Parts: sequence; C-alpha cells; structure tokens
Amino acid sequence: MPSDESDIICVYLLMEELFHQQLNLILIAYYIMLKMRTRKRKRLVRAATFGYIERMLEQENHMNRLVGVTDVDCIANLRMDRNTFGRLCLLLRDLGGLTDGRYVSVEEQVGIFLSVLAHHKKNRVVRFDFWRSGQTVSRFVHVVLKSILKLHVILLVKPVPVPEECTNGRWRWFKGCLGALDGTYINVMVPNDDKPRYRTRKGQISTNTLAVCDRSSRFVYVLPGWEGSAADSRILRNALVRENGLKVPKGNYYLCDNGYANSEGFLTPYKGIRYHLKEWGPNNARPQNAKELFNLRHAKARNVIERAFGILKMRWGILRSASFYPVKTQNRLIMACFILNNFIRNEMPVDPIEQQYDNAAANEDDNLDNDTEFIGAIESSPQWNAERNAISNSMWHQYINHY
Repeated sequence: MPSDESDIICVYLLMEELFHQQLNLILIAYYIMLKMRTRKRKRLVRAATFGYIERMLEQENHMNRLVGVTDVDCIANLRMDRNTFGRLCLLLRDLGGLTDGRYVSVEEQVGIFLSVLAHHKKNRVVRFDFWRSGQTVSRFVHVVLKSILKLHVILLVKPVPVPEECTNGRWRWFKGCLGALDGTYINVMVPNDDKPRYRTRKGQISTNTLAVCDRSSRFVYVLPGWEGSAADSRILRNALVRENGLKVPKGNYYLCDNGYANSEGFLTPYKGIRYHLKEWGPNNARPQNAKELFNLRHAKARNVIERAFGILKMRWGILRSASFYPVKTQNRLIMACFILNNFIRNEMPVDPIEQQYDNAAANEDDNLDNDTEFIGAIESSPQWNAERNAISNSMWHQYINHY
C-alpha cells in the first residue's frame, strides 16, 4: 500500500478517536449540569417549604407563647395580661377600624406594636421574633398606631373635682381640685439643625410633654411635641388656647409646681419655702408655719403626677431612650403610650408595675358638664394668691388645734 494512503487512514483514525473523546466530554458535562440543576431544584423546594409552611408554624407558635400560655409571659412581653390583650384587640376592631390582613391577624399586629413600645425593639429584631419581613413590621406598626390614636376620645378620662365631703387625707384639703399637672422630658431623635431647639437644661435632646392626670393617676390630657427648650408655662398657655386643648372649669383647679404661675385654675406652692417630699424626712422638723404645712400637703397630693410618669416610663421602654422614627411619628407614639396606660389601668385588676408605686385610689366616673365655663388664660392675680392663703391658713389652724 502506498505510503500516502496509510497516512490518510492514520489521520482518519486519529480524528475518529478525538471525536469520541470530545463526545464523551460533552456527555459528562451535560450529566454534571443535570445533576446541578436537580440539586438546585431540591434546594428551592426545601426553601419554599420552609418559607410557607414551617414559617407559618413558627409564627403561630410565637403568638401562642405570647398570649396563649401564661399571664406572666404576656405581661413581661406586652405589658398586659391575656384578658386585657384580648379586650384591646376587640376594641381596636370595633372602634379603631383595625382589620385582619391577608396573612397577619389583628392579634399579631397588636403584638408587634406592643413589642416595639414595651422594649423599644428595632425593626430587624421584631422581624426575627415574629418571622415577618421588615416591611410587614413597619407597615403594621403605623396601622396599629393610627387605630390606637382614634381611641383617645374614650380612653383619656375627664376628671372629677374633690367633693366637699371628701375624707381622703391627701385630697380633703383641696376642695374642687381636679388632679395634678406637670411636664416631662422624653428623649427623641431629631435632625442636627433642630437639636439646639430640643436641647434641655441638662443637655439632653428631648421633647417637653405636658400631661394632666386625675387623682387616680389616669391621664386627662397630653400635649407632646414641644421642644425641650420650651418653658413649661409657655406650653400650658398654648394648651389652653388650642381648639381641643386643656379645659379647666371655673371654680376648679389643678395642682402645679413652681414652673407655672399661681393663677386661676392652677394652684402652686409658696416659693422660697421647702417643698419636695425628700425635704420632709423623719429627721427634719415638722412644719413650723402655715406656708410650710401647705407646701407639704401640696407636695403629697401633687406627687400623683410624678407617680403616673414613673409608671408610664417603667411600662414603655420606648419612652426611656430616643427612637429612630421621624419626629412626628415619635410624638404619636408618645401619645399612644399615654392612651394605652389608661387602658391598662382600667382593665387590669392587678398591675405589677403599678403595685410598686402603691396607688390605691379608686376609679371614678365622668360627670363634668359640657356647658361649663372654662379658664382661657393663666395670669397671676391677688385673688388667687388670697385663695391659696385661705387654704394654707385653714390647714394651719386645724393642724395646731390637733397638737
């Protein structure tokens, strides 16, 4: 056979062998690709199963642990017992306009919101606890907040004045008194340009919130949003002239500290005379004159607003540190905390936080007349100073006659 033909055959056989090797490589690559696709498909199936089935079970188990096991766990996490939580959900359904979402029930929506208020949890923490997305948590926080604010008409009480026949040792000296009034600082997060206006005397960035409570530590009126640098008297003047502001009937008054003027409707202690309760300890002398006795009894009665603030901030962790919500939302959250505090006080027969403050005053019904003439301004006057002197002298005469 000629050499050229043998060379052609060798080339042909070599090409055939190379073709088979390439074909085998293609088949191997195709097989590997199929295996990878199968594994990926299995992972997607497992992820889908966890996302829609196992996640739903975890969501249900978390809510059951919160509100379906014991009152101890419910109070520790949501600041109310199971019965109170159920009543709040019913109230929000009936009067607040709250409805079940496609995947999130009213109970879970309220649980998310209360977790944020009670412990000041960040969005990512609540998302992890409730097995929800961050968008879902943020959405229902605002939805529940809007519903709770609708309840202010029925949950913010109207005070009852101290009657003439009152025998309570703390209040019987202040006939016609409606309760106590004061402001409290709540830290907020604001833009850098606004920080000088919100900086308090102690250097904190806070909002100065005016609050009024009755003798049973239930809040009557709340005005959040003022800058920390604003004076208490300025905030009170604004509250009186607002369309739906603070209403003080003629002939009645609130107990205030010396940050306010002693004027009609607002009874303050004597200046320059010891006043705070810590100044009347067991090692200190008893009241030596009518003014000291008045200040002592005034401080004991007005302490009800201090107790109310203490209970409020102990209950809601979001009031103890600045949140990262916009200022407007922060003010609305502050208002919601006051409203929920009233609801818990009315509904829970035993409140562990309130027990620490030894509040034993009984709840009273609303009996104020809507046609009553109200006070519209605060101005110091000789007539109101004389009224204060008359109260203090009456106290002193009974005091010295008793001893």
